[in-house]
Amino acid sequence: MILVFGGTTEGRKAVEVLDEAGQAYYYSTKTGEQDLTPHHGIRIDGAMDYEAMTAFCHDHGIRLIVDAAHPFAAALHLTIHDVAEAMHLPVIRYERIYPPRSSDITWLDDYDDIPHDIHSLLATTGVQSIGRLKHLEQEGIRLFYRILPRESSIRIAHQQGATDDQLCFYEDSKTIDFQADAILLKESGLSGGFEEKVDAARKKGMRILVLKRPSLPQGFIQVDGPHGLRRMIEKWLPEFYPLHSGLTTGTCATAAAIAAACQWAGRGTPDEVAVLLPDGETISVNVTYGDGFASVFKEAGDDPDVTDGLEIRAMVRSAETFGILGGKGVGIITLPGFDYPPGSPAINKVPREMIRNNLSRQHFSTPFLVTISVPDGEEIARKTFNPRLGIEGGISIIGVSGIVKPFSEEAFIDSIRKCMTIAKASGAQRVVINSGGKSERFVHARYPDLPQQAFVEYGNYIGETLRIAHELDIREVTLGVMLGKAVKLAAGFLDTHSRRSTMDKSFIAGMLNEAHCPVDISGIALARKLWQMIPEASVADFARTVISHCHRHCDPLLPNGKLTILLIDEAGHIYP
Repeated sequence: MILVFGGTTEGRKAVEVLDEAGQAYYYSTKTGEQDLTPHHGIRIDGAMDYEAMTAFCHDHGIRLIVDAAHPFAAALHLTIHDVAEAMHLPVIRYERIYPPRSSDITWLDDYDDIPHDIHSLLATTGVQSIGRLKHLEQEGIRLFYRILPRESSIRIAHQQGATDDQLCFYEDSKTIDFQADAILLKESGLSGGFEEKVDAARKKGMRILVLKRPSLPQGFIQVDGPHGLRRMIEKWLPEFYPLHSGLTTGTCATAAAIAAACQWAGRGTPDEVAVLLPDGETISVNVTYGDGFASVFKEAGDDPDVTDGLEIRAMVRSAETFGILGGKGVGIITLPGFDYPPGSPAINKVPREMIRNNLSRQHFSTPFLVTISVPDGEEIARKTFNPRLGIEGGISIIGVSGIVKPFSEEAFIDSIRKCMTIAKASGAQRVVINSGGKSERFVHARYPDLPQQAFVEYGNYIGETLRIAHELDIREVTLGVMLGKAVKLAAGFLDTHSRRSTMDKSFIAGMLNEAHCPVDISGIALARKLWQMIPEASVADFARTVISHCHRHCDPLLPNGKLTILLIDEAGHIYP
């Protein structure tokens, strides 16, 4: 069981990450005032001291703690550390992302460091800090406190000596509508709106005083985003998620490039490097080294990816300007429709930006020319969509988020979109969508003059593929479908995966009656058995009925185009 300490933006994100597992966990806040309802988490509210936390972890079988509490909750962090150390529990700290410390800000280690050469101060450090600031009034400094407009906050403020005329309230936590000589902030990170508050204070001409975030106890496993949190939970409590995440080829190439640059610059050969992902968070990736190169072996997690375990290498050399080349096993683009023109290495825009940004933040003394290679890429590419897309000689270096979620629908739909984009760019007058290689072979004979790029696999995502066709303004679409998917589509299931749709025997019986060929189907388990049961004279009528129902659900998705639906039997005969 996992225990999460939250009450923050990071706590909310942690809930989203843990809910993906569909397993129970505990979510603890001090006040219980956070508006949050976990789908699978059990909420507990109220502060815990060492004894209470120890007892809770013991009684509820806690095996992992996630500390997503506020960075200034120093006492809580220390209690978590002490309990975890005593009970031998790992602690994942979900830390915030912090911008660099600007030189025009006065950075403070403690409240006692607040300068006394100011006349008025707006404190935004919370009601619990009022008691630590009241002594400044004796120095002649006028104090104002910006707090949340909660009854509990106002009550605590009054208890600590604040008067009503000293209180101002948050209308928008990231803007400042009050004037004072100086403002006191906490180093609250990006999710705390720190940069926006600082910018607003600068516009007001206020002196900016910032309390530095306290140091965390030793031994915490730090992450700063949802991907890193999930990967650490998968590592320390692998049974929590039924399926594990992986890394994109783009992330692997980026990690290899960082490691190769460190090796080149004499910074050593670390076993893992930190990779900045497109969403701003940082994850650690394991790396290895060879003679003049660094490697990452791709881990796909539980995503069914033929590139799982593939070695991705990077070599670097100094150059006048930054550049990326494709080496052995990286495909070459031969058709339009990609981020880069034909003749370019198949390294997508996001991975290129990841490599550039990550090398830039390492502050090397020279720009690099980076060569990405994949020793077994050419062989593996034959098992991918690449030949169909006009990418020759190897795999593509791809990835949008940097992380692969297991059996990711998003990834599959993204590949459909790319195939549809290439199909349109091929200049074909018609795009033929089908469920896989078998149906494509049969339909290809109907359109022998179409280029290979005009044939696109939809898998189970018929509705999404048609929506993409509409978005791309593809006017002529043929849908090839076999009976197992067709009866689901006819019933209105635009996603025919077995997790979301099943064969509806009563609906099929209704279509059989509509086609005037009543057949007892109570004993069938597979739709394709219908081809053997329907009298030959009635097959064409039944096929027309199925196609008609499919059109009813599919045509609205292609309002500006013409959709042809072809029903294919097991022998490859096509109706109509």
